[in-house]
Amino acid sequence: MSDYVEPVVASLIPHIGGILGSFVSRSNIKTWYEHLERPSWRPPNWIFGPVWTALYTGMGYASYLVYRDGGGLQGDAAMPLALYGTQLALNWAWSPIFFGAHKLGLATIEIVGLWGSIVATTVAFHPINATASYLMMPYLAWVTFATALTFRIWQLNKDKKD
Repeated sequence: MSDYVEPVVASLIPHIGGILGSFVSRSNIKTWYEHLERPSWRPPNWIFGPVWTALYTGMGYASYLVYRDGGGLQGDAAMPLALYGTQLALNWAWSPIFFGAHKLGLATIEIVGLWGSIVATTVAFHPINATASYLMMPYLAWVTFATALTFRIWQLNKDKKD
């Protein structure tokens, strides 16, 4: 049984911030977000929940693989897991900045930092467990898209007052 506990816990940890962030996001979608100018290529709102569920689970499992194969927090996995924690904290911070504080410019800067930390994490994971690195790729692709979307929404709305 214990062989299953660690990967399940690691896979669930990213969801904590995602769930908390969803409370901020949901309360602002109809009252604020829907009134912003948005690009025609933005996905429908319903797609974000399933996508983030899959991405959080994949990145969480990737962290478990690195933890397992890299000797835990005292071994070779220490720095890659620190990078993972950094990108996770930046990920969790985006929703309160964008949806909660309505700071589109700051959210753009923040997500660029998130993107860079995902790249660093993905690269650091690879020598320890290549599969973990590959599990980060869909997340990196989605955040690349989300970065472009955040930037474009900021550009379309930067002259408007909240």
